[in-house]
Amino acid sequence: MKRYLNLVIVFLLVGAAGVSGFYFGKTSQPSIEKVTGIQNMEQGKPQSVDFSLFWDSWAKVQDKFVNRSGLDYQKMVYGAISGMLGALSDPYTVFMTPEENKEFSQSMEGNFEGIGAEIGLRKNVITIISPLEGSPAKRAGLLPGDKILKIDEKLSVGLSTDEAVKLIRGPKEASVTLSILREGWDATKDFKITREIINVPAVKLEIKEVSSGKKVAYLALYNFTDNSTAEFIRAAQTILTSSVQGVVLDLRGNPGGYLETAVDIASWFMPEGQMVVVEDYGNGKKIEHRSNGINKLGDYPLVILINQGSASASEILAGALRDNKQIKLVGEKSFGKGSVQQLDQMRGGTSLKITVAKWLTPSGHSIMEEGLEPDVKVGLVKDDMDNNRDPQLDKAYELLK
Repeated sequence: MKRYLNLVIVFLLVGAAGVSGFYFGKTSQPSIEKVTGIQNMEQGKPQSVDFSLFWDSWAKVQDKFVNRSGLDYQKMVYGAISGMLGALSDPYTVFMTPEENKEFSQSMEGNFEGIGAEIGLRKNVITIISPLEGSPAKRAGLLPGDKILKIDEKLSVGLSTDEAVKLIRGPKEASVTLSILREGWDATKDFKITREIINVPAVKLEIKEVSSGKKVAYLALYNFTDNSTAEFIRAAQTILTSSVQGVVLDLRGNPGGYLETAVDIASWFMPEGQMVVVEDYGNGKKIEHRSNGINKLGDYPLVILINQGSASASEILAGALRDNKQIKLVGEKSFGKGSVQQLDQMRGGTSLKITVAKWLTPSGHSIMEEGLEPDVKVGLVKDDMDNNRDPQLDKAYELLK
């Protein structure tokens, strides 16, 4: 079964499909040896597209480029495909080379090398979506919404997300310096961060007694990756045996992941058949995803925490629980990532991640670039974090009284 992704731009790495050969148009005076041994030239070829301009341009480069003796044809193929996808003006649709595809798969398994921050484009500016829990980025003090204006000595203006990712990620123990502009700052501040092997947790559970005397489960969900469902089930089973009187579900800084994981987790709070999310493919085609009715946590009083780092699959979960059960959302407006990507494995270890649909909440609302507005808006400022205060969580506990 194909996996569907609701992943923020974090690991978007431009890559390519596995194409092993090209046909090259003739030039009047070829000056270098042509590439031959064409394979799969006709496979998948559209019937109504004139591709001669591409081949003519390729041949001109092959004949006239000053460093033509060192041309890397496979890299040129990758670049051509990347350029084609760039013309779609959709930052979520990308090819990945074998190396990038491997890194992406590792990130979805919960481990990779880097600083541990999700990034995306916000109003054409490279922006921190969320520093991952326990990561170098988190320890350095990066926050959701921080704008990255420079990566080492490279200005970020005009960079695509994948280009920024390539500059930020790197081998463990090597460092990268990010010039950050934060809301309310008059000038940028440099953050020098040492890369590490990042092992991303999926779930954190704490059983707490709050000021009202109630016993409450604090359940933080950090992502919707391969391990998330199993870790969530273990946490849910602990909740069921702990005599708690309410649950706070913390989706702050959760950048998303697999759509089916969001549906699986929503099913623990919802009766069978209730709508979780609708995929709208356009042209009238829609697919409804409904709860499979586990519903073992459905009777607990519940409050959900969100912020601008809550994106995609976390917005699906929050939207489904609010629309169906009138669950209160507390915190700040979410990121607003309302599209669905399908990951297709291609030849040669490459892959294609393509936007195939937009998703709608059960009430039919699209949050693309708008986000979910909290029912109870509560900010969280640096002074709160410096002094170990969490007014958003405090408000959630208060609402459970």
